[in-house]
Amino acid sequence: MAKPQLWTCPYCNRPCTLQDSDVRWCQGTTYLSSEYGHVLANFQFIICPNPDCRQQTIVARVFQYNYESQKTEGLLHEWKLVPESEAKPFPDYIPKQILDDYRESCLIKNKSPKASATLSRRCLQGIIRDFWGIRKDRLIDEINALQEKLDAQTWRAIDSVRKVGNIGAHMEKDVNLIIDVDPEEASLLIWLIETLFEEWYIERHERTRKMNQIVALAEKKKAPTNQKADKE
Repeated sequence: MAKPQLWTCPYCNRPCTLQDSDVRWCQGTTYLSSEYGHVLANFQFIICPNPDCRQQTIVARVFQYNYESQKTEGLLHEWKLVPESEAKPFPDYIPKQILDDYRESCLIKNKSPKASATLSRRCLQGIIRDFWGIRKDRLIDEINALQEKLDAQTWRAIDSVRKVGNIGAHMEKDVNLIIDVDPEEASLLIWLIETLFEEWYIERHERTRKMNQIVALAEKKKAPTNQKADKE
């Protein structure tokens, strides 16, 4: 690695700068056949620089390789081995079933976008029902019921995702319906879920925590006054 590289750890979700000491490579080249020619394969190992994390990330890649020029000519395959998916870490005060659906949706996003989208839709429905207490027969009706509770921009974003491609054509049906979805649509749904986690669950939790701190501070400040009054 010629120069420091900006990187976000998939475990602790903290942006950091990778130095040479944080990254290791293992690679080699081989001739496959007259049809496939030479390839270069490598493993990249990254150790998170955050001292509170230090988790390991491993990525495997295979490139077409020009043996004469000793240069790679294009990425053929890439696998994220550890961790297996791009799911971000979220706090456990978000309901377990919702987090499980989100993580599985991320895990299979590239292998089966339509299955990933099905899990994301179920995750979205779980969020609406848990966070807002809205329960209706159809997901589209639950989304419509959100309109009066949200600012216009947030609701339009949720409603726009409902209208994207095949998702929009079928979201009014059974939330578990398996439909054709491309990877871009699946990624868009996952991004929406992550945004709602941050803007709804995490912000509410932080607001509650800080409000409780203010109340506790007021009680602490009031206590000596009460004690003095009791003595008098």
